[in-house]
Amino acid sequence: MHKIMVATIAVIGMFSGMPQMAQADDAKAKMESMKGEVKAKGQEAKGETKALIEEAQGNKISGTMERAKGKTKAAGERIKGKAKELKAKTE
Repeated sequence: MHKIMVATIAVIGMFSGMPQMAQADDAKAKMESMKGEVKAKGQEAKGETKALIEEAQGNKISGTMERAKGKTKAAGERIKGKAKELKAKTE
């Protein structure tokens, strides 16, 4: 009787703890996604700033290139953030 009671308590404890673990993984996943988005916006802003400086100096082509580099780096950061989000969800 004692073994059955201990096993029952263990099973109930296991199932009651599962939703909390899932919530923690979702929170971590959301955090990774947000970090990726913040880094992406930073890269985009940095590229835009460099582009404006180049254009102010009269280098329109260099400005366009800097803007494109910023957008490319921003896309890379978004991809990294999404990958980390998916990794956190599977942990």
